[in-house]
Amino acid sequence: MKGRSSGAIAAVFLCLILSASAQPLMHDLPQDTVMHAFFRVQGSEAHLLVRVPLDLLHGISWPTNHGEYAIGDSQSAVNQAVDALGHAILIWQDGQRLTPASSSGQLTALGDLSFANPEAAAAHIAQPTAAGLKIAVDLGYLDAHFIYPIRPAPAVFSIQSRVAEDLQDLSKLIVQFDPGGTNRGGAMTISAQSGRVALNPNRAQAALGFVLVGMHDLLTNADCLLFILCLMIPFRRARDSGALYAAFVLANLVSLAGTAFGFAPDSVWFGAFAAGVSAVMIFFLALGNIFGAHLQHRRLWTGLFGFMLGFEFAKLLAERLQFAGAHSQIALWFFALGVDLGALLAFALTFVVLALILRGARAGRMGIIVLSALVAHASWHWMIDRLALLWQIPWPAMTMSGFYHLAQWIFAVLLAAGAYVLAAQRIERRWPRAPGLAVD
Repeated sequence: MKGRSSGAIAAVFLCLILSASAQPLMHDLPQDTVMHAFFRVQGSEAHLLVRVPLDLLHGISWPTNHGEYAIGDSQSAVNQAVDALGHAILIWQDGQRLTPASSSGQLTALGDLSFANPEAAAAHIAQPTAAGLKIAVDLGYLDAHFIYPIRPAPAVFSIQSRVAEDLQDLSKLIVQFDPGGTNRGGAMTISAQSGRVALNPNRAQAALGFVLVGMHDLLTNADCLLFILCLMIPFRRARDSGALYAAFVLANLVSLAGTAFGFAPDSVWFGAFAAGVSAVMIFFLALGNIFGAHLQHRRLWTGLFGFMLGFEFAKLLAERLQFAGAHSQIALWFFALGVDLGALLAFALTFVVLALILRGARAGRMGIIVLSALVAHASWHWMIDRLALLWQIPWPAMTMSGFYHLAQWIFAVLLAAGAYVLAAQRIERRWPRAPGLAVD
């Protein structure tokens, strides 16, 4: 009894220690983690103007006095912080790292509006610090101005932020790019995990980058990978998987392109609905494997799944279009190409993996049933959780514009289905299949 009492007291004491040690960690998490910057190209110089919350600069020894920054004694700390920023925010021109020729900075209080545009920001940083300025600890900004010598020729500029890398995606930099001349730049948001990002990518960079992004998004989509696995379990011939792949690509392209051109249902309800439908389709597809699979039915299922998945990919694309620069149309079509290539790779790998698994004693109906039962078990839990979430979300109000968009989507789906059927019939007449479908 005494041993149990001592153990309980020790456990309580340990919890108190852990809770006390956790408080500083919670307190040390910065409240403001968003930086703002302008990057301007002017002739043979490039100007970077950046505003950083002081809450992100705890590595600098700032002089303080009664909970406020000692402005008169802070010049050395300001210089140290500006130098650190010059090494944490990196700039490249055509792949060559740029080094600032000059830099300056000063402390700024909350509520200062000088960063509304680059001209006002540069003028503010060039002025001496206002007399009597009071800034509470962690509640102000450091404004800095860096000037880089550049080659006065068309070039691709890139940027990377390493400020507060320990915060990962919480540390964000919103940068407005101005290439100078008649060209118009844009704004983008990057984080410490974004790595090196091109501010004005050329066509080749945008195309290659979004092909890779499309492949990555498909190959990391758990719903898509599980659906392809379940889809391919009963089939043994590459020709059959080719028909399924074509249905997926065509349907996915219809919804992806339509959403990219502004015809997407943009609501929380629809996102939950699409996720729920995906889980339902995977579950019933697995049941179909157990009780018998038919290629004609699988084409319809695959087309419907690809159509629903296109909306999710379009949402991911919209979040990344900021990195396409002036080449948003190129980004759209090459992102779609990347999704198609990723699907092709997933189909091919699944075909090979299933050929290795379903052989010997595991070949035949028994192996198909066991694998399909495992998929059904996983998708059942997904389906229950997602449908429960969908049930809690209010249905959207139907309007005339909503009916109009719905009619457009129905027409697009019917048009794509008709094109697919005509193409399939033509291929069937030209290269007829052998009778029967191997499912074991």
